[in-house]
Amino acid sequence: MALKRGFFLLAGLCSLALGLVGILLPILPTVPFILLAAYCFARSSDRLYQWLMTHPWFSEALRDWQAKGAIKKGLKKKAYVVSSLSFVISIAIVPVIWVKVMLVCIGTGLIVYLRSIPEIEE
Repeated sequence: MALKRGFFLLAGLCSLALGLVGILLPILPTVPFILLAAYCFARSSDRLYQWLMTHPWFSEALRDWQAKGAIKKGLKKKAYVVSSLSFVISIAIVPVIWVKVMLVCIGTGLIVYLRSIPEIEE
């Protein structure tokens, strides 16, 4: 049990770190990493889970996701814009064709995933 808890704690901390880096680097999506961190903390550390669920930056989106399995329409639009811009810029900058193709595939997958997320009217 301690090994499982330790795994979830480590995964949650790594996910939180990636989510925080994603705030600064647009190519990293913040919301999925914060959702994963909340999932991992719920299984490993009540203190960190409560901290994340009451954090002023993340608490509203986490509560919406937890209660309704959806995100606000405005947040979804921001995710579309930031993700699309970061992928377009990355594709334009990268000189290697196979990396461009990979970025197009990943970006398309992300947009398809975002479209599947239910919206909450604001």
